[in-house]
Amino acid sequence: MMPNAAAPATEGSDRSVPLHVAIIMDGNGRWAAARGLPRAEGHRRGVDALRRVVRAAHELGVLYLTIFSFSSENWSRPATEIGDLFGLLRRFIRNDLATLHSDGVRVRVIGEREGLEPDICALLNEAEELTKANTKLNLVVAFNYGSRQEIAGAAQRLAREVAEGKRDPASIDADTLGRYLDAPDIPDPDLIIRTSGELRLSNFLMWQAAYSELVFVPIHWPDFDKAALESAIAEYARRERRFGGLAVKTGS
Repeated sequence: MMPNAAAPATEGSDRSVPLHVAIIMDGNGRWAAARGLPRAEGHRRGVDALRRVVRAAHELGVLYLTIFSFSSENWSRPATEIGDLFGLLRRFIRNDLATLHSDGVRVRVIGEREGLEPDICALLNEAEELTKANTKLNLVVAFNYGSRQEIAGAAQRLAREVAEGKRDPASIDADTLGRYLDAPDIPDPDLIIRTSGELRLSNFLMWQAAYSELVFVPIHWPDFDKAALESAIAEYARRERRFGGLAVKTGS
């Protein structure tokens, strides 16, 4: 994702609608616990919410939607819960990929794939390959992803080029490092939403979030819907974005 790329999409576009929205989908387990349901049911309802929000993002004119689906730190969770999460991913791709494709959604996946089960890797590759020519909405799935790992990986690739004599260390600046991240062609998120009331980024897009507007909502992810997305975008539209300079009113 390109550093400092969070400017409005095109001249004359509605600047109150962010080009790129990223969401930390939090609160599935708490949603289930509050209802006396197993955590697996919370995750299942979270997939329903994802379907609603993908559709809503497209209807509202968002061009990039990034979702934090599985963190590299989530491996510390119980094996049964990890199995449930991976099972939901398998079902989501198998059941929803054809619909996403017919709706013009392009699926991109960021994060580490080394060490994942072969069938998971195959499904991720299939989703990317089938939808690569679609242009209506870019759905970026952060899976087995951690921002520190992403930045460390970019630094390693640059260090390798220096060691091989292919690059002068003096040529490395912020723009250079940004081009070695997982998806350097995707603009930085204008708006990052986290559900469930937690007030942190949790190792999500920390490089790309340098000038993002952050909106934290108390709603648990399974209850998030188009109205909640519209509310977060309305809050974004009220902000003044400076990018280190003079204020830019997003709704102007």
